[in-house]
Amino acid sequence: MSTDYQKAREDLGVRLRELRLWAPGGRLTGTQLADQCGWHKTKVSKLENGLQTATSEDLRLWAQATGQPEAYDELIARLRGFESHVRSWRRQLAAGHEPVQRTIAAEYARSAVIHGFESATIPGILQTPDYARSIFRRYAELQRSKQDTEEAVRARMQRQDMLYTSRKRFRIIIGHTALRSLICPPSVLAAQLNRLEGFIGADTGQLGIIPPDASLKLPPTGGFWIHDERLVTVETWHAELWIDDADSIATYLRVWETLQESAAYGADAHNVINAARRALNPRERP
Repeated sequence: MSTDYQKAREDLGVRLRELRLWAPGGRLTGTQLADQCGWHKTKVSKLENGLQTATSEDLRLWAQATGQPEAYDELIARLRGFESHVRSWRRQLAAGHEPVQRTIAAEYARSAVIHGFESATIPGILQTPDYARSIFRRYAELQRSKQDTEEAVRARMQRQDMLYTSRKRFRIIIGHTALRSLICPPSVLAAQLNRLEGFIGADTGQLGIIPPDASLKLPPTGGFWIHDERLVTVETWHAELWIDDADSIATYLRVWETLQESAAYGADAHNVINAARRALNPRERP
């Protein structure tokens, strides 16, 4: 969880405490407030100390119980402000993957230079339809979200039109694990490797691949995307992080530049992909 997010949650807790202590009908204890809201007595303390994220219903009950219903609009604005930085998959995927793809596409459209890193999967911007289909199905099962696979695949493929827009530049690094992870059938992965090779040397992009025997200064862990040095997006299992503070963005840029030192480009990248393709053959035998 980002520092900015936690600070905002703590600030909201301070405001909640103020409302409780200065209630028009008289100061409420934490136990009294919890009783009025129908909560366990520890919930008030957790919310006030930034140890738990409030829901919109929590804030509505708090404003009512403290006799200050007019404070709800202020509280919900605070909540939405820091929720925009930590976007839970449960909420984002309530309507399926296709709307999320549209949101991502809008951010790509705003960006001129995009730095990306993925350690274990092929980046969405370079995926084939069949590979993307496998990814969306797996994640819909995991998140128990709406199965809108075909709509999501179409939206992702439309976003790839940006690869051929002259005013954009994509600088992408992929870990070698992504070339061999059978998140899809071997034949689909083989076609995906061909797709990657086609992007090497593209006018609008630069593709680097970290070989299995590369010397590393940093462990190539989770993926992230940097948009014009103004926004970083990071996917975790429970949420997508949108990071926009300058210090954090600078850190991610340093990570990307450090990983780039270990990446293979051009003919060397082709060799890494070819090795992964050869490794697929035994798996495809009956």
